[in-house]
Amino acid sequence: MNMVGYARVSTFEQDPALQHDALTAAGAVRVFTDYASGATAARPQLIACLDFLRPGDTLAVWRIDRLGRSVADLTTIVNDLGARGIQFPSLTEAIDTTTVGGELVFHIFAAVAQMERRLISERTRAGLAAARARGRAGRRPTVMTPERLIAAQAMRAQGMTLIQIAATLGIGRSSLVRGLAQASAEPDSVTVSNALEQPAIALPEQVLPPAQELEPTPVAPPTSVPDVGMQLPGRSTRRGAET
Repeated sequence: MNMVGYARVSTFEQDPALQHDALTAAGAVRVFTDYASGATAARPQLIACLDFLRPGDTLAVWRIDRLGRSVADLTTIVNDLGARGIQFPSLTEAIDTTTVGGELVFHIFAAVAQMERRLISERTRAGLAAARARGRAGRRPTVMTPERLIAAQAMRAQGMTLIQIAATLGIGRSSLVRGLAQASAEPDSVTVSNALEQPAIALPEQVLPPAQELEPTPVAPPTSVPDVGMQLPGRSTRRGAET
């Protein structure tokens, strides 16, 4: 008779180590792990776990909501385990389905888990609706910050490839392509605003050639003015000559 553990986390980004440690400490010789939402029907590791179990074994979970999607789903799985002679304990909720009281507790916790899942789903939908109303699509924040975008544009202008730029900035190629495409479609959204915030660049002082000395222009000497007292031809300058 062996104890087998089953663990589940919603995404690959979450760490199932807490569940693994608790199940191993409880005596599980093997732990099957699914990386999927509880609302997802496709849980290949759960199917493999149920196939692995033999009569007399024990299937343990860290918490009851790790096993099923709803009260009906949990009840079906636990009833099937009981029909096969397999025990089912939950480590954090102290559920023992081999007794009448334990079976009642199981159904209570199953109903609570289903209610929590529905509340989380409703809050998620409400949050997305509010984000859309504010003009956001509820996506993850972009990794293409204004600083990275400016650096990417500069490296692109230097002839670097998209793969080289992405590796230098430490981002994915698809994120880089989206950021550059968005900046190209809206050039004033990031680059211009950031460019305006940059300190002014001092321009080099224009150096003019030294002034050349101009040579004085020669001035012609003034023409002489005839003396009014000059003797006119054919006339005597003395009054005595007229007599």
